Amino acid sequence: MKKIIPIFLIALFLVFAGIIYYRYYYVFGEGVKSGELNYLVKKGNIFKTYEGKLIQSGFKSKSVGTIQSYEFEFSVANTRIADSLMKNSGKYFDLHYREFHNTVAWRGFSVYIVDSVYAMRSSPDGPNLWK
Repeated sequence: MKKIIPIFLIALFLVFAGIIYYRYYYVFGEGVKSGELNYLVKKGNIFKTYEGKLIQSGFKSKSVGTIQSYEFEFSVANTRIADSLMKNSGKYFDLHYREFHNTVAWRGFSVYIVDSVYAMRSSPDGPNLWK
């Protein structure tokens, strides 16, 4: 009986750690979104994070009789990337992102975390300005 309790506690801890990792740190998906950067702001009460919105070309309708543009809301964890995005608001970007199952307060308010910029253009069909 004395050997079963520590083994059970270790197994319980490992299962709990696996669930935490899967829900908050496992990369569920990744991809690239393109569009015009509407805004990027640094906000938060305790953890200051960068939150942004990318407006994609095209329209969709959530309900009959309405038109709404595609919007991609995201967070940025890297300060260097966030600074360059803030300086170029209104330009067109190709942003690489990672998708998680849930948010973590110090990572941002969104499950989509932008981790790199593939391209930056002044217009949708303009030349790549990103270096």
